[in-house]
Amino acid sequence: MKGNYQAEVSLKRESEYEDVIIQVEGRADGIFTEDGEFWIDEIKGTYGNLQAMEVPVPVHRAQAMCYGWIYGEKEGLSQIGIQMTYSHLDTEDTRRFREIFSMEELKNWYQKLLDDYHKWISCSLSWKKERNASMKDLQFPFPYREGQREIVSGVYHTVSSKKTLFVQAPTGVGKTMSAIFPSVRAIGEGKGETLFYLTAKTITGTVAWEAFHTLRENGLKFKVTAITAKEKLCFLDSPECTPEKCPYAKGHFDRVNDAVYELWTTEEVYSREVIRAHAEKWQVCPFEMCLDLSVWVDGVICDYNYAFDPNVHLKRFFGENISGDYIFLIDEAHNLVERGREMYSAEISRQTLFTLRKKIRKHFPKLARALDKASRQMLELEEDLKASQNPYQVLSNPGVLPVTFLTISGELEEILEEKNLEEELRKEILEFYFVVRDFLNVSELVDENYVVYTECFGENDFRLRLFCVNPAANLSEYLKKGRSAVFFSATLFPMLYYRELLTTETDAYGIYVQSPFSAKNRRLLIGSDVSSRYTRRNHTEYRKIAEYISRCVWQRQGNYMVFFPSYRLMEDVYQVYEEEFSVDWVRCIRQNSDMTEREREEFLEEFQSREGTLVGFCVLGGIFSEGVDLTGESLIGAIIVGTGLPQIGSEREILKEYYDRKKQSGFDYAYRYPGMNKVLQAAGRVIRTKEDRGVILLLDDRFLGRDYGEIFPREWKDRSSCRLNTVEEAVSRFWRTTNA
Repeated sequence: MKGNYQAEVSLKRESEYEDVIIQVEGRADGIFTEDGEFWIDEIKGTYGNLQAMEVPVPVHRAQAMCYGWIYGEKEGLSQIGIQMTYSHLDTEDTRRFREIFSMEELKNWYQKLLDDYHKWISCSLSWKKERNASMKDLQFPFPYREGQREIVSGVYHTVSSKKTLFVQAPTGVGKTMSAIFPSVRAIGEGKGETLFYLTAKTITGTVAWEAFHTLRENGLKFKVTAITAKEKLCFLDSPECTPEKCPYAKGHFDRVNDAVYELWTTEEVYSREVIRAHAEKWQVCPFEMCLDLSVWVDGVICDYNYAFDPNVHLKRFFGENISGDYIFLIDEAHNLVERGREMYSAEISRQTLFTLRKKIRKHFPKLARALDKASRQMLELEEDLKASQNPYQVLSNPGVLPVTFLTISGELEEILEEKNLEEELRKEILEFYFVVRDFLNVSELVDENYVVYTECFGENDFRLRLFCVNPAANLSEYLKKGRSAVFFSATLFPMLYYRELLTTETDAYGIYVQSPFSAKNRRLLIGSDVSSRYTRRNHTEYRKIAEYISRCVWQRQGNYMVFFPSYRLMEDVYQVYEEEFSVDWVRCIRQNSDMTEREREEFLEEFQSREGTLVGFCVLGGIFSEGVDLTGESLIGAIIVGTGLPQIGSEREILKEYYDRKKQSGFDYAYRYPGMNKVLQAAGRVIRTKEDRGVILLLDDRFLGRDYGEIFPREWKDRSSCRLNTVEEAVSRFWRTTNA
């Protein structure tokens, strides 16, 4: 019936405007003739219920219509048929939707499409001229601190040469401005297009926002938006993204283009308040509007996830076959190792399967049978694990489970399309669907950078985990979509460790910036007669730690933080401290494991007090050991108990074994380096400006060993040891000398 079927036909058309030529190109899946009529065939694969489809997906239809106009005009046709072919990826069933369009009809539709797009392009070109002109005479907004010129030069060279750079720069250098300024200048010179400032925490994003504000005050024209979590932008108490539940979702797509255009052309600063105000005016979803806006701005401040996470990345920038002249500035880059591992790992637990099967078995027997099959396959793996008598078992690959879960995924998609599905059950099925989807996506990534293992956990559960040991290859797939990347942190040490885990670029290079602060402003002491080793955790050692704390904080009135490797040890030492060393003029507060945002703020507010002495008992690696900026008298001392080594567990031991097999130091990679990073971050809370003075006391004799001495930063070469009976004099002498 179909004659002369041509597959994968490349099509291209240029449309000329006064200021720009717009080129539309693509590849039609098929072009054929039937009964003398030409047809465009656009083919899409799906796991969804074909029979539930009433009309083709609008964007798919629009794509086919573009091909229809381009091909029809080229061939001089008077009309052309559009066929949308949907093929079920599991059953191979197909469903087709057909329409015939006159060329006049397609011409008018296509021209309106281009005219609407040209409006945006024209404004964008005009803005970029204004933006680039503002950069010609833009100067660094502050007198250069020590080390800043080196960073500025390094970043500019990196962007210009399309390379990757690692910057280790101590607190106080001014890394944020030193990275942003040369990147902005490079964009103005045509050496980049969109600047992504990527962070692990909201607070570091705030610093970047302030840096852009400073540059704008100095004449820069640069549109920047910050992408925050949907929950923080949503008008509802909790996001319910359906037209039935949210008035801003109802009709959103009818209004959002005009809303974004007005926002983009009338504002230059897109704060949370500005976005919400415009969204309220136009009655659209503020989060989706923010995402649409991001395509048209010059700089985007956002979490790592929006660039690197395969589940939540910005498809507008990082989707399949999409790339650009992006500049990646990755702040607090030491955090990206563990975040990267988590992004590219996935797991399935037996209990999850059991729970869902129990709820759906009466309503969806086909899905129940598929879940039963997966449960049996997991039971076999569990029996193998128990037979081995090991806490976990490493496998060569995920086996047949991905195939089984592919079937389950298809069943879930069909069920989710049912309109009469009970809402609570829909949520549970959707949640499980995301788990399955993640597992399937990650299973396709499994290679030499992964370890596949099983383990029993909890009271009575079992899981198969696809653990991304080294995320560098996966991260690099996204970095390759851009022009260049700059990783920077105060604690990127040892740098070779971070280079190996964050990029596959063989010519990536690093710079180490010296601290701008005088060593005389800080006293670094290591307690040689104390340890946090598990084998030495007893009342005697707790008393020694408590006495170290008291002898240190009694030497000068002010605020101190004490960091412990666990809540348990913190509580044990705190109890001894309160019983034996508490005095009226020293006030103590403690971090707890479930603090609300307001409680965290209140905890930090206590350190603004200048009266008496305050000691904050905190957890190493927690919310108060990183990203907290307490300057001047707000914090004059940090006491760090232990080496920060992560707790021994399956994943840490797997990391150790993995790197041991590679003839590298598994203990360093799994324990020592991550632990030392926590220590350095906590120690970095004390000296934040040139005016700051403070004491850093490391309470663990392991810090005196060669292994730790080799990974201390250069600024710590003036460290010295002390004992319980000498720490008092050492601290007192420092304060006498400093105040003299």
